[in-house]
Amino acid sequence: MNFRETLKSIGIIPVIQINDAEKAVPLALALKKGGLPAAEVTFRTDVAEEAIRRIKVEVPDVCVCAGTVLNVKTAERAVKAGASAIISPGTNPEVVRWCIAHRVPVIPGCATPTEVEACMRMGLDFVKLFPAEVVGGVKMLKALGGPYGNMKFMPTGGIRAQNAAEYLALPNVLCCGGSWMVPGGLLDAGDFDAIEALAREAAQIVKK
Repeated sequence: MNFRETLKSIGIIPVIQINDAEKAVPLALALKKGGLPAAEVTFRTDVAEEAIRRIKVEVPDVCVCAGTVLNVKTAERAVKAGASAIISPGTNPEVVRWCIAHRVPVIPGCATPTEVEACMRMGLDFVKLFPAEVVGGVKMLKALGGPYGNMKFMPTGGIRAQNAAEYLALPNVLCCGGSWMVPGGLLDAGDFDAIEALAREAAQIVKK
């Protein structure tokens, strides 16, 4: 199963902001047990790189990606740590070209048709719609599906248990990104049983 097929099979990719690298492995195990063996670890804290490294080494069957990658230097660090893909909130051509040159899957963020076309010109056919709910959500994706029939999306931003199924039902949505399975309070408290339960509920949305 290639990277894209893996994301499609998982359906909902947990987006994580982690403050303590010691919690990375138990978090990955909780997500895996709950049926979501994936994590987008965002580079919004100083421990993101170490968290990715630990997950890659100790829970290798969890698909760990690097999120909030804003420059090539961060992309290099993330890949060296073991990230399976680079994900960003916007489209940075330098990051995209670096990833393509190094054969690293990259999912840049788009909020407009102009950005979608910019990614198409660079050879991409899979991008992130961000911030999804703010820029029109399901209606936006339906509108983009007409002129960009070959483009697949990973909507992220405002995706919740209440609306995830509506997104996943769209033919141009490969998977969704969401953070509700790993709320900061539960992660900081180390309540991995609660996180596992939330992951299991999200996995059931995908199955349905």
